[in-house]
Amino acid sequence: MSAIPYINGMRLSNSIKQHRARLNLTQQDLAERVNVRRQTILAIEKGHFIPSTLLAFRIARELGMKVDDLFELSDTEERKR
Repeated sequence: MSAIPYINGMRLSNSIKQHRARLNLTQQDLAERVNVRRQTILAIEKGHFIPSTLLAFRIARELGMKVDDLFELSDTEERKR
């Protein structure tokens, strides 16, 4: 799972790359299916970009997943203290 390290004390992770690979989809394939550029998919997978809610749902639908199963928001250790 790739992750954006910290967002207001929270960590956002995603497993897009793993599920995309499971379906033998390239970044370009997924990008075309959700109407974005390949670079957008790359940035989301690497944790450099947080997708809009609408885009997150479109990606999840194309991968046959629920958003909650594709993206994970968790407390960081700093927030728990």
